[in-house]
Amino acid sequence: MSEDAMHGMKVTIRIQRFTPAPEREHARRHSSSPFGGKARGSSPFGSSPSRRRIRGKHFTQDYNIEAHPGQTVLDILLDIKRNIDPTLEFRYSCGHGICGSDAVSINGTPTLLCTAKIEDYARPETNQTDGAKAMANKGFRPTGTTKNVADDSISETNAETISANDTASRIDSTTSNFGNTNDPNDQSNSPTSQNTPSNPTVIEIAPLPGFPVLRDLIVDIDQMMNQIKKLEPYLKADGKLARTKDGKIDMFEYLQKPEELKRYELLSNCISCGVCEGSCPVYAGGEAFIGPAALIASSRFINDSRDNATDERLDAIATADGITACQSVRACSRECPRGIDVGEEMWQLTERVKNHQS
Repeated sequence: MSEDAMHGMKVTIRIQRFTPAPEREHARRHSSSPFGGKARGSSPFGSSPSRRRIRGKHFTQDYNIEAHPGQTVLDILLDIKRNIDPTLEFRYSCGHGICGSDAVSINGTPTLLCTAKIEDYARPETNQTDGAKAMANKGFRPTGTTKNVADDSISETNAETISANDTASRIDSTTSNFGNTNDPNDQSNSPTSQNTPSNPTVIEIAPLPGFPVLRDLIVDIDQMMNQIKKLEPYLKADGKLARTKDGKIDMFEYLQKPEELKRYELLSNCISCGVCEGSCPVYAGGEAFIGPAALIASSRFINDSRDNATDERLDAIATADGITACQSVRACSRECPRGIDVGEEMWQLTERVKNHQS
């Protein structure tokens, strides 16, 4: 990277945003409806109650900013929210990759905002036609280029994709800082012409896949947390205290050997960020697959020599929506911020369940 680039670079931050529709009072229910008596939680896998779909509009917003390569994407989003567009919504807490609350998809890769650096994700803007052809050749359809596109998991068919120029009127006068105008025919202030290089760099940010979107980059992780809770992620002992010959509690009875600690120590570092579930092609909110995050939480105690409920835990995950639903794609291992080989752990659990059932 050149010396000039190290002092600053112009980047277009392209964000997939979502604005939920205002709440409406539901019309009275007709008792004659054949679906009126359908019980909640009727998933064929019995994993969770059904959720009401969130209706609203999807649109793409571009922000042309100047950034330093070493900055994180979270730094840039905070700057945009504070100085350009206060309506932008995203979630974060510690900002150091510890809490896992800021998981999103950057350039199609689930990761954490606070650990993703500009220099690692900024890429040249591609020609729209060439990009569509490239995706078609890989078996993917282009997104963000057509209207009336709805995400089945979060909205109805009235959701639509609109350009930054179409939404400029929603934001106050500070939008002039990143080149949006109310006149789509005004090319002098368009995002691609305002002090940007002939081949500008772009970072695309979208909500974490597999989760219902609440607003912009904020997704609903309640389902994931409920699945983790379902597998009881806490130590289960028999409750009997070992005692010495003189009747005192024998604390050495509960010590572990280094090899016993090693079996689960890395698994205990899981921060439940959801990156593995956002990468998983099978996971879809826990409806048909309990998800790798919950299985990692269970495996942490299955591998703990102090836990006395191993058989119960193996039975709990040996279900149609448990480890049986895992297709061993191993996409969950690619971007774990804590370095856990999630795919390998899923395979180990599969083998252990098979041995337990045989």
